[in-house]
Amino acid sequence: MTPAPDHHSPSGAGSAGVDRRRLLTGALAATAALALPAAGAAPAFARSGRPAARWGVQAGDVGADGGLVWVRSDRPARMVVETSATESFRHPRRFRGPLLGPGTDFTGTTRLRGLPSGQQIHYRVLLADPDDPRRGGEPVTGTFRTTSPRRRDVRFTWSGDIAGQGWGINPERGGYRVFDEMAALDPDFFLCSGDTIYADNPIEPRVTLADGRIWRNITTEEKAKVAETLDEFRGNFRYNLLDAPLRRFNARVPWIVQWDDHEVHNNWYPGQLLDDDRYTEKRADVLAARALRAFGEYFPVSTLPARTADRAGRVYRVLRHGPLLDVFVLDMRSHRRPNSPGREADDTVGILGAEQLAWLKRELSRSRAVWKVIASDMPLGLVVLDADKHVEAVAQGDPGAPLGRELQIAELLRHIKDRRITGTLWLTADVHYTSAQHYRPERAAFRDFAPFWEFVTGPLAAGGFPAVGLDATFGPDQVFVQAPDRANVSPAESPQYFGEVGIDAGSGELTVRLRAEGGRTLFRKTLQPGLVGQ
Repeated sequence: MTPAPDHHSPSGAGSAGVDRRRLLTGALAATAALALPAAGAAPAFARSGRPAARWGVQAGDVGADGGLVWVRSDRPARMVVETSATESFRHPRRFRGPLLGPGTDFTGTTRLRGLPSGQQIHYRVLLADPDDPRRGGEPVTGTFRTTSPRRRDVRFTWSGDIAGQGWGINPERGGYRVFDEMAALDPDFFLCSGDTIYADNPIEPRVTLADGRIWRNITTEEKAKVAETLDEFRGNFRYNLLDAPLRRFNARVPWIVQWDDHEVHNNWYPGQLLDDDRYTEKRADVLAARALRAFGEYFPVSTLPARTADRAGRVYRVLRHGPLLDVFVLDMRSHRRPNSPGREADDTVGILGAEQLAWLKRELSRSRAVWKVIASDMPLGLVVLDADKHVEAVAQGDPGAPLGRELQIAELLRHIKDRRITGTLWLTADVHYTSAQHYRPERAAFRDFAPFWEFVTGPLAAGGFPAVGLDATFGPDQVFVQAPDRANVSPAESPQYFGEVGIDAGSGELTVRLRAEGGRTLFRKTLQPGLVGQ
């Protein structure tokens, strides 16, 4: 989502020295190779030399005994991951990964199991020639911390919206430099709240700002148009990995990733036929299937099927981080009913779908974590509309009793209260500004719920937009907001935003900080464990 008339929104030691121009050339060459008729053959440019992981490494969905490690090769290769307690890798443990080939755009993910809990894990990815294992490329290194069964301080960051509205990788600005700022906080993980790419937003080489300055982007062939083919979606994910700060971040911080609309098309919903002259493929479901396949190829996500083109795959899941934290990752895009004015009085599909809502209620009831973060790719009380003035998020602008998608949220909030589930808070992005809302039944039209907080942040590398209105159905009080006063303000003119969450092992207190690029803390709120109405 980007609230506008167009309405809406790395590397480790082994790759720190990669030259940006060489990277770009490699990305374009890989795209050309994928277009060769002989899909099972080695790319023409890669029939000599050793495999190289020029796009860095990335870990994701880390748990108590391991996690997922991702890599992309520049040619067919066997993926091998080695882990160690130290950077010396004197006594490594080896995990044999998949063969990387054109069927997955030369990407692969290896699941690591049986690692010690609560420890810093060093890993390196080795790529070997499938026909001659002795011919291997330079290893690429990364690190992550496994979760602990004991109470331990937890810190993570969250945000979303990367390369939106035409604001791409600008070398003169240092690229996506906000990722270096997040890495400096040494978080246990990063929660990406959707819009991981902007498949519907081409990137031009230069953009003139309102004050006459020139914004210069790195560009690629796939980012010159909207994404429709599988290779074009893949190229959108590769584009972001041309950014050095992002590759550095990926090598140091594991991700929990969810998706939203711009991975496919602005404000899309299942069954939609696009009214967009830029597209020859108008069926949103067809585009979404291709986008989800590329999403699963380019992120280490635990619940997606193994690279199948004929199944939708499941993005929603719960990640457990010891006794202090469970993260419930929602998918508010794939299971929703079509956007509408939001006046339905009997909406059982809503924004989550019946199956996902039942799963969320069940898993929240089972959770014994002190804090239960509901990672929502869309806000609850902010009125977000699409170009037809239909409801794009949850709130429909009527301050009365719940209607439309609000009915599912009301059912969930009632369940949380009735089951006396404590420690829930909602984290989201999507609207391209930052704010904090406190929801209380005393202010609400629907009152059968316990008070809770919702914190909004983003974008990371996209245009900033003005704040939208609030819907009083669930009684939000916006205690903080910072947003531009006009639409699509560039990252050079308006700071990018991210949030930081810290949980103290001793007291159990959870502190949320809303941060602006440059290091400033704009807003801070500390919540006490087990309390209602704070």
